[in-house]
Amino acid sequence: MTEFDHTRLDDLIHSRIRLAVMAVLASVERAEFSFLRDQVNATDGNLGAHLRKLEDAGYLSAEKRFVERKPVTDYRLTAQGRAAFDAYVARLAALTGTK
Repeated sequence: MTEFDHTRLDDLIHSRIRLAVMAVLASVERAEFSFLRDQVNATDGNLGAHLRKLEDAGYLSAEKRFVERKPVTDYRLTAQGRAAFDAYVARLAALTGTK
């Protein structure tokens, strides 16, 4: 394999919305669904589907709570998710020669 082997990129992260979600969550301790939606400029349904894929893979965790009787879901990267994101960024840097 060469440094330019794009097949080594994590396909789960290599989606525009999932990559954006991972980048946002890598920069904060946790984020509410509405904050993520606004940051990545996605619809509720589209974002929800992408979050579910990341959660099912163990890359993030969700915690539900109520604020003034309204449900609020917080998301955060898991240790596995942080490691996967760091590996993705390092692989991308290797591909672009910006190690």
